[in-house]
Amino acid sequence: MTYYQFTPLYMERIWGGQKLKELFGREIPADRPIGESWELVDRSEAQSVCSEDGKSLHDLWTSPEKEAIFGKLSPKNERFPILIKILDAREKLSLQVHPPARLAPKFNGEPKTEMWYFLHTEPGADIFVGLKKGVTKESFTKAIEEKKVASCFHVLPTEPRETMFLPSGRVHAIGCGNVILEIQQNSDTTFRVYDWDRVDSSGKSRALHIAESLECIDFKDYEPQFTQPHGEKIISSPLFNVSRASFFDQEERAITLDGSSFQYLFVTEGEFEFLDRTWKPADSIFLRADSGTIDIQSKSEFAEIVCVSFPVR
Repeated sequence: MTYYQFTPLYMERIWGGQKLKELFGREIPADRPIGESWELVDRSEAQSVCSEDGKSLHDLWTSPEKEAIFGKLSPKNERFPILIKILDAREKLSLQVHPPARLAPKFNGEPKTEMWYFLHTEPGADIFVGLKKGVTKESFTKAIEEKKVASCFHVLPTEPRETMFLPSGRVHAIGCGNVILEIQQNSDTTFRVYDWDRVDSSGKSRALHIAESLECIDFKDYEPQFTQPHGEKIISSPLFNVSRASFFDQEERAITLDGSSFQYLFVTEGEFEFLDRTWKPADSIFLRADSGTIDIQSKSEFAEIVCVSFPVR
């Protein structure tokens, strides 16, 4: 088998919506707010399962074929170290932070660095990311007490194809009207600073983690900007590499996998033909590291694929 396709896992979230159906034709529950689609995940509580043979991502990661599937650059982690999601923010997410590696064990959590690739934005959509210049831990703490903490955040308007890198320790929140491809460390540890005083259908507020947040926030992280890609490369980090390949109508290109790393391809725009089928927006495919050369052809005036792989060490 040259490639794998995995069945998405849909997660209900208080801030979610129905954009996965509206934009991509996904079959999701019509009566529930679906905020996340876990596209590629290897966790004890959530497993991607191959639609072709029923094997889980963890089955592949622990198989004798691990190096052939994932590549020579595979780390020795117990689980596949990257988690990929699509997020639909019908409402704002909580103001939050993820713990850095040096502090995560203290809180029995996991470090989480991530990046966002904006697939769709509604008019007026924005994100809260980093701190405004001049905000201190003291002024931030006072703003939490006064329920004015959102005023401490740097705010940026969003547009499709923008990208934002979020190292652990960077405070952030996704504003309403954003649909995002999120590529992150395999982690599910989030500390909420503020959740806009909202309650769920039972009238309950979600838990906040003020003490943990104040310890984990990088209070020197002021007013970050969107990532500026260099050519096709978007992010090159110690955790993952992310690039994008843009095509014009009928353009043909070959992707060669030389055994060093898998390639996870996610269609962001347009349509493609390769491996004897047509691929549309939000379709994804996991190419084995030993796949060799794959010929890809665009079938749209403009089409684009985002590619995820292991970093060169």
